[in-house]
Amino acid sequence: MEPTVIDSIALAGSVADHDMSPLGLFLQADWIVKTVMLMLAVASLWCWAIIFDKVMTLRKLRRLAGQFEESFWSGGSLEDLYDRIGNRPSDPMASIFAAAMREWRRSAAKGLTATGQLRTSLRSRIEQAMHVTIGREMEQLEKHMPFLASVGSTAPFIGLFGTVWGIMNSFSSIAVSKNTSLAVVAPGIAEALFATALGLVAAIPAVLAYNKLSNDLGKYAARLEAFGAEFSSILSRQLDEGE
Repeated sequence: MEPTVIDSIALAGSVADHDMSPLGLFLQADWIVKTVMLMLAVASLWCWAIIFDKVMTLRKLRRLAGQFEESFWSGGSLEDLYDRIGNRPSDPMASIFAAAMREWRRSAAKGLTATGQLRTSLRSRIEQAMHVTIGREMEQLEKHMPFLASVGSTAPFIGLFGTVWGIMNSFSSIAVSKNTSLAVVAPGIAEALFATALGLVAAIPAVLAYNKLSNDLGKYAARLEAFGAEFSSILSRQLDEGE
């Protein structure tokens, strides 16, 4: 029994020599595993920065859109509203309105509303101007969203690569030391599994946030499209009444 007791004491001492905290696991890891961990940590921080920025931006834009719609549907003159915000629209919905009114004024100034054919052409140009503006504004809002999708899909595999590499190092340690005790392999396996954990920490919030933000952006885009269709109808009605 005495050799078993001695082996147990040596095993405990060997395990205790390793710092099993997250920082300790990082510092003791192989340089390739460290690189993987750093990549995942940076990706996770950048994902959270994008998430926070998108959430705050969408909250602000919904509030501004509500304020603009209140002014738009208040019954006041559209010309006066354009004069107030035309040069400096505060949100995408105001930009859509400004783009349509700009095209309207340019065509009216050149007398391009005199005949039915010219009015039809003007309707098409106004709709195209609003469509282009919606696309440009949504492209800006969707900036960095592909990064969230990429992190969500690849981070677990990057972490798995770090895990596989760490386990390979653990088995190499066994081969070199010719010692199959847990004290030899446990620290390397812990470091390897920590890389997988970091991959999941980066991927799970990225996937959840991407799905939620994509849904919110889709709803906001639909709101802009609905406003564009309503405003197009209003301008078309005014053109018909001017015949």
